[in-house]
Amino acid sequence: MINAIKHLYQQGKIRPLDYQFARFIHELDDTPCVVMVAALISHELGRGNLCLEFSHLFHKPLFELSLANSNALRALADIDSQSEDKLISLLLSSSVISKGETNTPLILDAKRLYLYRYWQHECLVARHLLKEVKQSEDFQETRTILDRLFQRNYSTLLENRPDTSDSKALREYLIKWLDVEFPEAIDWQECIQTLLSARETADLKVFDQTIPQHYCLNWQKVVAAMAATQPLVIISGGPGTGKTTTVTRLLAMLVEKGLKSDKIPDIRLVAPTGKASARLTESMGGALPALHCSEEVRKLIPSQAGTIHRLLGVIPNRPEFRHNASNPLHLDVLVVDEASMVDLTLMRQLLDALPDHARIILLGDRDQLASVDAGSVLGDICSAAEGGYSQAQADTLERLTGFDLKSWTTRQMSTVKENDVTAFFSERNRAINDRFCQLQKSYRFDDRSGIGSLAKAVNQGDTRLTKKVFQQTFDDIALHPVDDSSYQQLMSLCAQGYTPYLQAINDQQDEKTVLDAFNRFRLLCALREGRWGVEGLNDGIRSALARCNLIPSEGLWYVGRPVLITRNAHDLGLYNGDIGIALPDHNGRLKVVFELPDGSLKHLLPSRLPEHQTVFAMTIHKSQGSEFPHTVMALPEQMTPILTRELVYTGITRAKARLDLFALPQILFKAIQHKTLRSSGLKDRLINH
Repeated sequence: MINAIKHLYQQGKIRPLDYQFARFIHELDDTPCVVMVAALISHELGRGNLCLEFSHLFHKPLFELSLANSNALRALADIDSQSEDKLISLLLSSSVISKGETNTPLILDAKRLYLYRYWQHECLVARHLLKEVKQSEDFQETRTILDRLFQRNYSTLLENRPDTSDSKALREYLIKWLDVEFPEAIDWQECIQTLLSARETADLKVFDQTIPQHYCLNWQKVVAAMAATQPLVIISGGPGTGKTTTVTRLLAMLVEKGLKSDKIPDIRLVAPTGKASARLTESMGGALPALHCSEEVRKLIPSQAGTIHRLLGVIPNRPEFRHNASNPLHLDVLVVDEASMVDLTLMRQLLDALPDHARIILLGDRDQLASVDAGSVLGDICSAAEGGYSQAQADTLERLTGFDLKSWTTRQMSTVKENDVTAFFSERNRAINDRFCQLQKSYRFDDRSGIGSLAKAVNQGDTRLTKKVFQQTFDDIALHPVDDSSYQQLMSLCAQGYTPYLQAINDQQDEKTVLDAFNRFRLLCALREGRWGVEGLNDGIRSALARCNLIPSEGLWYVGRPVLITRNAHDLGLYNGDIGIALPDHNGRLKVVFELPDGSLKHLLPSRLPEHQTVFAMTIHKSQGSEFPHTVMALPEQMTPILTRELVYTGITRAKARLDLFALPQILFKAIQHKTLRSSGLKDRLINH
């Protein structure tokens, strides 16, 4: 068997690591099926899967080989002649495989095969996420605080009132702005008349009686109420759904309650990358002034975010951190943004380092790309949490918000098929359900937004709707073909997009202005290599800018060169994904300038930089945690496994105001029908605890 695995390695079908691990296992147990399983588990980890589903051994291609070659391997490993039960018994008789009761290299658990380390990570993450912490609660005090923090903004409602007397349009406007969940209970004739006749904000306060909270449902307020009673809150939402706004109000509530009890919480904000933490810092800074709270409370809410690695304390050249279960962090509340980027190993290390009493708030978009390394932790958590709140949690949230969550749950039940009602109720008894909320209302994109409409269509995997979106007359999106003429169009578009930051350099504007100008435009692509990949596009854009006499055509380093860090350098405070620009200092020496999460600037000589690359174009993976007013996305001419629904959705949602997509329609449609499914047991552990 080991010779067959070696042959796969020599053919480039598996990684050197997969072959070496199979050799290691072969020295301990040369049973053919055991050796093949070892190579397969390692191979699946390289593809982002935490485990090898047992059924994979019988029914799926092995190592992405053809059916004939897969069957030949099964025969060689003596799998095709075995029943599932017999194969399980055979594997468990090996000294290198156990159910977890002993420390063996491989684990077989619930018909899933793991490397021991990842099995342990998965078990411990599930245990942390389900941990119970007794939270005492003064319902009336919390309700009063939440009602103030989430009070209706009648001035904005009046300011944005549609210039129409159409009752249907005005009704829809009020439903959207006031989060009306039960429109059938409202006297709309009276409410529309109130809206039409209002001259000042005070005229709309009558809505407190005519459209009471009981008939509305603001999920942001529900999240904040959840945080008052739960040690863990998971918030998923697409772009513009108000995740940061929700968190600032949530934190204001916790701080205000802390002040009243003389226990001011120590709050930390983190994200997986420097860019994501910088964006969180910016978002928090923008949301804090709008809070309905005292200046004392506002000052106690941090706006400065850092990276997870910096929080945990990196030890140079070692995989572990300074803070762990034996040396926990000193904090009371931890907010983790862009949680979809956090892999299983890092999530385990982060949860291990939390003190027992701490609250953790996980923010992210479940539909974005999963982490680069194995697992899809946020996606698994969100999938496990579907099904509604427990009766006790619904009662608690009603008391804290004034919303009729029991009626909402009843309405959800009415959409469940009769034979699924029992399953629906059992789902509502999961502990993880009471800690999860999906924000769906977009405050950034409305029905007139092409970006929002396209993101929704792609996220649903609906090719017909995607085509329809491009056929409409949205002015913020455009679909361009992929051919020679469109390539030149792309180069011209990029030259135009990057001219402002280069002009800012020529005008000797300050470094912060230059960095901000650069970040207003970005070209994203799926691949690293090829004409439509990062390398080819970077070369093309440089040539286009050189033809415009904006940068030199030759030389590695030049004023204005943008670079992307591709490897963490903890000693320098730079991390994979950080972007800097080469600028002259006051002595004329070229230094690369980076903006750190706290807004300060770091200057480094080019010779001191860790691994890096030019970044006129960057992969969609690297763009996670960033947003750009004008985003251009280029997909390759041929379908590849990397083109998935999540990749396209992530690229689209980097755009804040304008998206230009260069793609062949047939490639785009194939990509959005290709949904990523990563093998993991985390969802089942959260459901069946």
